[in-house]
Amino acid sequence: MANREGEHKIADTEARFAVAVRDGRSVNDVSWVPGRVLLSNRRLILADNDGKRTVPLSKLQGLGGRHDANQSITRVSNYVSFDLGEQVLLVAAADHDGFERDVYRALLDQRTLLAKHPAVAGGVVQETEWEQARVKIDENGLSAALEGGAFVEFDLDDISGLDAARRTVAGEKKPVIEVSHTDGGTSIETHLAGRPDRVRFVEAWLRKGEERSSTNVDLSDRDREVLMALYSGVSPFEIPAFLGLDVDVAEETFERLIELDVVEQVRVRREVSLNSRGRNIASEAMNEQ
Repeated sequence: MANREGEHKIADTEARFAVAVRDGRSVNDVSWVPGRVLLSNRRLILADNDGKRTVPLSKLQGLGGRHDANQSITRVSNYVSFDLGEQVLLVAAADHDGFERDVYRALLDQRTLLAKHPAVAGGVVQETEWEQARVKIDENGLSAALEGGAFVEFDLDDISGLDAARRTVAGEKKPVIEVSHTDGGTSIETHLAGRPDRVRFVEAWLRKGEERSSTNVDLSDRDREVLMALYSGVSPFEIPAFLGLDVDVAEETFERLIELDVVEQVRVRREVSLNSRGRNIASEAMNEQ
């Protein structure tokens, strides 16, 4: 990769790639080509035996996961789709999660947005001003260093909701993302605004957290009872006595909830805590009582 001023390499990995949409039309006979993918903070390069193709990241209109599938696409479990408008390219890297994170790093690392933090805390709207924020992507989610010195972390496992809207920011209509998450145990909203392309990619990355927090999980009545008890402040060690369960049954329930990514193991000797998805499910279950 040529060294251009301000350009640096982010990833260099083996991958397969394909064209899913060409000239605005879906390709019926999608074929995967093995090759090498190079990614910088400015370009994506797909190289195979027939040559290479360079995609400026400035041309990228959207990013996605699963594309409108045909049989040859569904045989590949994980890939990133690059929407270029009239064309959609699919890249299935050897390390999908790492490559996907690198793509968002290329698009967003050290870019600036406007942030209002917190915009809402404990359900109460705050009189917070918009300020500049510098963004960084990491394996857990996204962080923002605010001009005033505050540091906000958006852990993907701790995002319970995401709304996109257009609002007046500093006298101009801008796309705004309203992110529901927690800070020190308090439910808050942080609002992010800025250039449409940056806001679009921030939203796509944070949507992964919202998907993880989805309450659409197949739980038994006992699972829900345990979640509601935890949500009410009952210690995991007190759950058996509180619910009248055998210790082994409580342990099995914790194991199941960990596998479903509803609670997180705190210590090896089964201490657990609710994550964002668990809080949402427990809150819904209690409202149904």
